[in-house]
Amino acid sequence: MIAPPEEVVRAAARTLLREERLDTSTLAAELGISRVTLFRRVGNRDAILGEALWALAERTLRTAAEAYDARPAGAETSGRLRCLAVTEDFRHTVSESAALRRLVAEEPTSTLRIATDPRGRVQPRLVEAYTELFQRDVDEHGLTPQVPLPLLAFGVVRLGESFLYSDVMVSRAPDLKAATTVLDALVTGVIGLPPS
Repeated sequence: MIAPPEEVVRAAARTLLREERLDTSTLAAELGISRVTLFRRVGNRDAILGEALWALAERTLRTAAEAYDARPAGAETSGRLRCLAVTEDFRHTVSESAALRRLVAEEPTSTLRIATDPRGRVQPRLVEAYTELFQRDVDEHGLTPQVPLPLLAFGVVRLGESFLYSDVMVSRAPDLKAATTVLDALVTGVIGLPPS
């Protein structure tokens, strides 16, 4: 049986989590298929890497949302929006990922291109996921955003990338505390805080 695309992506994600270089020949052999079949199933190495990065990001974001929702009632006493806590947790988890840090250190140009391409396999999906997070808070609190939520999500994702990958982009150590301050101010300024 030919490995379905989902199996290829899962195997690629496991390779990244083991902090190993994603080699398409090795991946194809692991799956018992040829490189040609591998490329037909998911695409070239960049496409496979993008799908694997998105699979890991999606899982991390889902875990952050589930952890937030599982907290005891009243645990967030500051009146902070759910979307802000979830995206902050997501950024921290991503920044602490040894697998991502290794990938960025060994392949900075291609990793940033794949992860931050607005037409790629990661960033547009992350923007969509952030849009859904923002929409939930808007709906639950009856808020009125000043700009369309996909535009806000795009801005938040791009700024988040700037903070998260600042060591590679501008030779500055990532400052996630500053990222939280800036992004919280942006989001609350655009969609507001729930009424007290």
